[in-house]
Amino acid sequence: MDIKGIVNRLCKQHDARDPFEIAKTMGISIVFEQLGTIRGYYQHAYRQKIIHINCDIDERQQFFTCAHELGHSILHPNLNTPFLRERTFFSVNKLEIQANRFATELLYPDESFKEFLCFTIPQIAQCLNLSESLVEYKIKSLQ
Repeated sequence: MDIKGIVNRLCKQHDARDPFEIAKTMGISIVFEQLGTIRGYYQHAYRQKIIHINCDIDERQQFFTCAHELGHSILHPNLNTPFLRERTFFSVNKLEIQANRFATELLYPDESFKEFLCFTIPQIAQCLNLSESLVEYKIKSLQ
């Protein structure tokens, strides 16, 4: 799956990289609510698309969570990952990795990410609030 290509086409189509703005123009509602330990989830039911975001996490995490859930809405529009995780033996790891990569590509385009290449992977991860595996993915995608 060419996630970088999908993200670049989406950004061009919506003339934006802000996940909240893109979701709005796509007709996806965003709801902020207390979700305990859950950062967010995407729901598509009764022709209604909704991104639920935990109101108790910081703004940076909310931004990444919105981008991640937007990724689910575009990459996996008909899959219910919470249901799959809780009620089946289907592994959602691949779906979550794809949504994380989508969010990383959306929020950190190649040109702006290149500014961080003089730092170590742990330093970049800490600075951008990303996992080291996502930083490694992004660096590999630049090559």
